[in-house]
Amino acid sequence: MKSNNKNEIKEDFSLWGLWWAALQQLRGAFGRTRTFMWFAVAVVGLSIRQDLAGVTSIVRILGLQDRCYDRLLDLFHSPAFEPDKLAQLWLKLALKLFTPYRAHGRLVLLGDGIKVAKEGRKMPGVKSLHQESQDNSKAEYIMGHSCQALSLLAQVGENCVAVPIISRIHEGLVFSNRCQKTVLDRMLEMLAVLKLSCNYYLVADCYYAAAKIVQGLLASGHHLISRVKTNAVAYELPTPETTKKAGRKKLYGKKLRLYSLFKNTASFSEAKSPCYGEIHVIIRIYTLDLIWRPVGKLMRFVLVSHPNRGKIVLVCSDTSLEPIEILRLYGLRFKIEVNFKSALHTIGTYLYHFWMSGMKAIKRPSGNQYLHHEDDKYRDAVRRKLHAYHNFIQTGVTAQGLLLYLASCATTTVWQSFGSYLRTIRPNTLPSEMVVAMALRNSLPQFLLVSGSSTILKKFLRHRMDFSRAETFRLVA
Repeated sequence: MKSNNKNEIKEDFSLWGLWWAALQQLRGAFGRTRTFMWFAVAVVGLSIRQDLAGVTSIVRILGLQDRCYDRLLDLFHSPAFEPDKLAQLWLKLALKLFTPYRAHGRLVLLGDGIKVAKEGRKMPGVKSLHQESQDNSKAEYIMGHSCQALSLLAQVGENCVAVPIISRIHEGLVFSNRCQKTVLDRMLEMLAVLKLSCNYYLVADCYYAAAKIVQGLLASGHHLISRVKTNAVAYELPTPETTKKAGRKKLYGKKLRLYSLFKNTASFSEAKSPCYGEIHVIIRIYTLDLIWRPVGKLMRFVLVSHPNRGKIVLVCSDTSLEPIEILRLYGLRFKIEVNFKSALHTIGTYLYHFWMSGMKAIKRPSGNQYLHHEDDKYRDAVRRKLHAYHNFIQTGVTAQGLLLYLASCATTTVWQSFGSYLRTIRPNTLPSEMVVAMALRNSLPQFLLVSGSSTILKKFLRHRMDFSRAETFRLVA
């Protein structure tokens, strides 16, 4: 639609114009316009803030009035803010904003867990967590929240990016002693929350190579790509019996220890590595379709011998998928690790500071918090606080996804508004979330001055700014 207003036309192609046009499509997740506008303020703050001091940093970067601190707290604790509904709408929007990477016509979802340190003694869900990592800088045990996350793999030019979709806290609280749900059950529930109508591959690490995950995915027509542990075994198909014998027919054939198959190098074939960033690397690969006993079904096992990274055995529940494609998809799993780094150090998705004043202080170290002996009032208070955590996390997920969107669709404008220094700026590499955040921060005063289609957001911000404190925005007054 054409417009005679030059400022409005210019704004529609600016960073903030694109940002607001995308965010407006999430309006359906909120029952009231005012709730949505406060959510928009929170997303703005998380996208451009310079420090990670929780809600305080949002008030500080936008120069908001003192009363806005409590309003933002009310937003995250509000029952009108439904994080699951927001995640569903955000996934639908992400499928429009990005070009999803497809394998055999299926979407690709990346799944993983993250453990975030929390020292608050009155924070529900905080427990002692063991960190399995080769990084010596990490403590072996921490007190914190254990979360699981899902990202959508998208194609941006020649690159692939992982667009964060949803993340939830899945450990630390037990409301009923009859509940037997594990972390794997919670992952399947989180996948069901998205209500994704098309089929997909879930790419995850070896923790998720379990019968519960595979069976749950197959029941809905989806598949798993993962890695197996070094002690994994599988079975060949049973040989057909030439003579009739009494008793049940054999279900399994010869037992094979998968990592022992690397000794038979004659069975391996050479191929170019499909992994990200490896151009002239030659790998040795061997593929077998074997029965995996935990599932009781035929699975495709891909044995890979890499000249630099060693040996690995991948498993895929789709026996029609090419071995090279299985390796390529698993190689892209690290993209979700890149997401976690930006979520922690740039967006602050998991750096919330919501304490529950009436909570019984936890000790260090301690395990799950069992609440089945507590009264309904106490359990409802814990649920309210957990709801606030999930609202904050989903807001951060949305903010990070919009930064990735701007990096992919407005790369030139981002670099023009960056206004800072990087030692190396590669032309074929997308700007990071940090670069986009700085570009948005630099262009926010101009955005607030120009009138246009996003006037409602500008008015909402202007009426709540304290211009005596916000030096950057004094010209807006």
